[in-house]
Amino acid sequence: MSPTANHPLEAPAPAAARRVLVVDDSKAQRHVLSMSLRRWNYEVTEAASGIEALELCRGSHFDIVLSDWVMPGLSGLEFCRAFRALPGEGYSCFILLTSKSDKTEVADGLDAGADDFLSKPINPDELRARMRAGERILGMQQELLEKNRLVRSTLDQLQAVYDSLDRDLIEARKVQQALVRDRHQDFGRGAVSLLLRPSGHVGGDLVGWFSVTSRKIALYAVDVSGHGVASAMMTARLAGMLSASSPDQNVALARGEAGQSDAWPPEMVAFRFNRMMVEDLKVEQYFTLAYAEIDLDNGKFSMVQAGHPHPAILRAGGQVEYVGHGGLPIGLIPGATFERVQGRLFPGDRLFLVSDGVTECPGTDGTDLGEEGLTRILQRNAALASPALLEAMVWDLIDHAGTAEFPDDISGVLFDYRGDA
Repeated sequence: MSPTANHPLEAPAPAAARRVLVVDDSKAQRHVLSMSLRRWNYEVTEAASGIEALELCRGSHFDIVLSDWVMPGLSGLEFCRAFRALPGEGYSCFILLTSKSDKTEVADGLDAGADDFLSKPINPDELRARMRAGERILGMQQELLEKNRLVRSTLDQLQAVYDSLDRDLIEARKVQQALVRDRHQDFGRGAVSLLLRPSGHVGGDLVGWFSVTSRKIALYAVDVSGHGVASAMMTARLAGMLSASSPDQNVALARGEAGQSDAWPPEMVAFRFNRMMVEDLKVEQYFTLAYAEIDLDNGKFSMVQAGHPHPAILRAGGQVEYVGHGGLPIGLIPGATFERVQGRLFPGDRLFLVSDGVTECPGTDGTDLGEEGLTRILQRNAALASPALLEAMVWDLIDHAGTAEFPDDISGVLFDYRGDA
């Protein structure tokens, strides 16, 4: 064992020599301090005044500064304040050498940026202890900087992942919007207008139509539980199951006895979807559905409402009627049955299958729009053509909510019946 191993002044040297600036107008005092510091393996620079020290600090970085308080020209307190104002990234520990002990003066030193104080006359053991404390401050600062670097690096990586996901979601939104083909379709005796506005990049709402026969069309509005990618994937799957371009995969279509195209009754469409969700897909998601089959010749319709908001009929005279009895959402209860609702449209009437993103849109006062609010919107814009009416409804919802960022998807299917008119 070394004969000086237990001596308090001969502690292990720092792993890397710290740069120390000693500032004192007393050459003897600087010499005593510098001699001890060099023995402890510090790299020492001396300055005879605060002004000289400040110039040195402008060109070099010092890990620890030991400065006398009382000096001519620029006091240690003034030097400390000017030192802290210098630009630079690395932190330096500042120790004031002073015979002052008044609490107000100590507070002034701390306010100026001092980290510690060392009383005169300097005791070597106390000096070493203060230097160790400064080492700990610098070590914690370095550790904090390293952690901040890791945090920044991690955030940069997360941002890159987010940007990639954001690009993918933008493309997914385009794909989802493409699922809603032909936003307006004229059949002569009637016309369909569609609205789909996801609350985020992608949503869980789906609206559309398909032809059953030359005289019958089917309308549907779907709202899958939840939001985001999982819901969007389910809507994409449901879009394929309600597609007119793939009749063999359309769960609503069937073949008549003579091989002609036909459709399952609306309540059977809901039943088949429910069986598929519960028995085949076995997912935790569910969805609501409004599905209507309309005869273009006479305006009669058959409909099923499975947990979806009540469809509205905007009569030619301006009255608004709500049809349906609610029903269970699809995919919750095995063997659930659904009720058929029938009605009739007359020339000039419009049938509106609307999502709960409309009726449950919160207002600035916290109350939902509700059916009464929807009725007011429909009646206020009844003179508009259906595409314009849907656009006006969105603007009315923005006015109601006080924002264009809705908490839920906004969607709907608006069917105009003309008949022979």
